[in-house]
Amino acid sequence: MRTYNRWYEDDHYYAGAMAMPWMYAGRRWVATRDLQLLRRPEKSAVAQPVTAGCYLSTYWVTDGRHDDHMKWTVGINKRLNRDGRVYQDRTHVFTAFQDHEATVYRDGAAGPRDFHALDHPYAGLVLQVVDAESASGRAELLEWLRSRHLPKVLAGSPAAMVTVFRPTPLPGDRMTYVKQVEGVDTRLTLLWFLEADPRECWEECFTGLEAPVAETGLGRVELVAPFVPTVPGTDRYVDRLR
Repeated sequence: MRTYNRWYEDDHYYAGAMAMPWMYAGRRWVATRDLQLLRRPEKSAVAQPVTAGCYLSTYWVTDGRHDDHMKWTVGINKRLNRDGRVYQDRTHVFTAFQDHEATVYRDGAAGPRDFHALDHPYAGLVLQVVDAESASGRAELLEWLRSRHLPKVLAGSPAAMVTVFRPTPLPGDRMTYVKQVEGVDTRLTLLWFLEADPRECWEECFTGLEAPVAETGLGRVELVAPFVPTVPGTDRYVDRLR
């Protein structure tokens, strides 16, 4: 795991991501074993088992430049692979490009905006994946989340904002070790940016996310997973992943 971490931080984070045109921010997150054991539900459509996956990398791509960026990223990563600069002994659990749908802020106009989120020193991140019951019902689920559910949960919580995305298909000429995105028509991905370590607010804020979604009849929660930020240039947390 240490070898993988050094490859990703020292080489791939830059050559395979941040050096690309139109990608303007990035941040890595890690789930130590105790954080992995907090994940829910036990039977997840995203991760099998639900504890699978230790690291989460997040990047922002300039609005309207997705197609341009994809041409670069596919080409560059193919070259890196030919040059022996792709670490093969790893598993992609949840890899996707996603379109931004909404951001809900706890404090309104105060505080960092969503485009600051990967540069602001947030203490934690919670990844939540929600599947709508049907493709036609995703818009209604999104509106319920945006206007009713998320503002209520955010109020008074350590979460400063939640960004909501919908996945897009990966290109046909992607690297073969990355599987095609599932749930393109039904899935929503939520990122909760926290001002506190997720372990400090887990029971209060995140153990009850499934029931309200299920009660609407609009969808179901398929993953709730907490992370903390990595410390770039170090191997902190590597010995706490298993």
